[in-house]
Amino acid sequence: MEKTYRLDGLDCAHCAAKIEHAVQGINGVKRANVDFMTTKMIIEAPEKEMPRICDEAEKAVHQFEPEVALKDLTAPKEEENQTGKIIQILVALIATVALVLLDPAMPWKFAAYLAVYLWIGWDVLKTAATNILKGQVFDENFLMSVATIGALAIGEYPEAVGVMLFYQVGEFFQDYAVNRSRKSISALLEIRPDYANQLIDGKVEKVAPEQVRVGDTIVVNPGERVPLDGEIIDGQSFVDTSALTGESVPRKVVAGEEILSGFVNQSGRLTVKTTTTFGQSTVNKILDLVENASSKKAPAENFITSFARYYTPIVVGLAVLLAVVPPMVLNEPFQMWIYRALTFLVISCPCALVISVPLSFFGGIGGASKAGILIKGSNYIERLATIETVVFDKTGTLTKGVFAIQKMETTMDQEKFLQGVASVEQNSSHPIAQSILKANQAPLLPVSSLEERAGYGIDAIVDGQQCLVGNAKLLNQAGVAFEPVNEIGTVIYVAIDQQYVGYLLIADELKAGVSETMAELKQAGIKQTVMLTGDNRNIAEAIGSEIGIDKVYSELLPADKVEQLEKLLDQKVAFVGDGMNDAPVLARADLGIAMGGLGSDAAIEAADVVIMDDQPAKIPTAIKIARKTMRIVKQNIVFAIGIKVFVLLLGALGIASMGAAVFADVGVTVLAVLNAMRCLK
Repeated sequence: MEKTYRLDGLDCAHCAAKIEHAVQGINGVKRANVDFMTTKMIIEAPEKEMPRICDEAEKAVHQFEPEVALKDLTAPKEEENQTGKIIQILVALIATVALVLLDPAMPWKFAAYLAVYLWIGWDVLKTAATNILKGQVFDENFLMSVATIGALAIGEYPEAVGVMLFYQVGEFFQDYAVNRSRKSISALLEIRPDYANQLIDGKVEKVAPEQVRVGDTIVVNPGERVPLDGEIIDGQSFVDTSALTGESVPRKVVAGEEILSGFVNQSGRLTVKTTTTFGQSTVNKILDLVENASSKKAPAENFITSFARYYTPIVVGLAVLLAVVPPMVLNEPFQMWIYRALTFLVISCPCALVISVPLSFFGGIGGASKAGILIKGSNYIERLATIETVVFDKTGTLTKGVFAIQKMETTMDQEKFLQGVASVEQNSSHPIAQSILKANQAPLLPVSSLEERAGYGIDAIVDGQQCLVGNAKLLNQAGVAFEPVNEIGTVIYVAIDQQYVGYLLIADELKAGVSETMAELKQAGIKQTVMLTGDNRNIAEAIGSEIGIDKVYSELLPADKVEQLEKLLDQKVAFVGDGMNDAPVLARADLGIAMGGLGSDAAIEAADVVIMDDQPAKIPTAIKIARKTMRIVKQNIVFAIGIKVFVLLLGALGIASMGAAVFADVGVTVLAVLNAMRCLK
């Protein structure tokens, strides 16, 4: 069983990591994840033990973050009010400036600075004390409290107040940047419909989408979002599909066509018969995928979480040694080295790393979804960025998967020729037979003595004449003389009463821009492109040559595709398939990318990355987004650790003041968060 909570008021990334670690340690928990960006906590445990585990999890949350409220996902979310924090900062700022200018005499000086210090730092001191009583010592509140109380104790009153004030200002801007980023990502996902216009006894009633059942009729007015998947039974319109596909060009829809939840109706009034419940609708599946994507953490995120757990206690230990050892060895005043040690403490908070790294990944996932690319987790972003070989299925991936007659040559009247072939194929469900039936406009003729020969074709009596419809082997077997056709596609030969009368060329169309996609992949640094197909060798190689594929493997069964893919696994391999019959290969590849995600349950389930509009051109875009995200992650790691180490050295040498130390903490955090927000674009 899985239970999901919302942690309202969660604004400490380091605390989120500690909460996750604590909940994972509860007896009976199979999996626990706390996502700082979405403020969600997911707990997986046996159903009978879930009530106890949830109670213990709530205690764990309040142990680290007493102000955080555990809420059900359906509970309304209250907007955080920052007015009190702004007033607190402004009053402290004015008072500090006044004290510095007036420079009151002792003992008023200590009393005045202490009053301002308590005003600006009381919440930090209170949280630090509460956490110490609970055994949680090493957090930013403790470090700031020790550093500033120490500064007061050695007579550095303005520095103590200034550092606490600067810290609070930095925290304010940090919270603002994180909240803005959360809202930016949420804005990308605001595709959840608020209501549905259900047609009940001829009247339109506004109801919750969850109340609508399969087969009910709903009305979608211009400007409204389609709430559930369905079939249009009346009306026509242009719809905006950008929320699902990333494509801004409106698409025309008419009666008889499928329409998906998340589309926005732009012009005409549509009447729709629903084909799914809200829980199974496309929009709900996409929202679940994107919102839960950050629960699958990348190795870089797991490293940062572990790093933060050990880093702070080590730095605190070094600060104690810095305060005690040098003055004893060098026989120097303790005050100077205590000040340096306190400065050292202020720098040690790992906030910049703990916040900016998951934020970068979440921004990358949000930015990709805006482009119509669903990436199911941070771990897949990291994997996508390292791909060296891209392997493609052919039908439905590089081609449209829709067979059509490309050419027809006959010695007969073309309409009668097509009528006869369609009559022979009328009971077949094969895609090629269906393409012939679709092209025929004449009434079908009666068929008798029909014999289907597997691997050859069909022998039948149509309107009193013997008709052979099939491949070259069928006509050779029957001893019919004909001229073989060398064309790209499936050739259907036709003979009537042992006389060759013509052929049909059936082929699948390539998707638009496939050749350009291959060129873009090469420009993006992909070493090799490969095509695996069950189609015959001539067709496969002709298509591969036309679009610029490096290697083509044809006439493969599904099991052969897996075997062929495994031979390529010495490099990082992504397999691109339609998600329907490619599940074994999608699972075996380092990364599975599914085409045909729009409304396709199989595609969404099977792959790690889903291209929502079927277009291969999105694959280079997905790789670029992943690589940009990883660049920003690495920039933030190097930047945050580099600045901290540099300022730690300056602090130890007495060159950096506490003000510089606070900048190294909150200033670097704000800059890293702003850098992470670039992933959204």
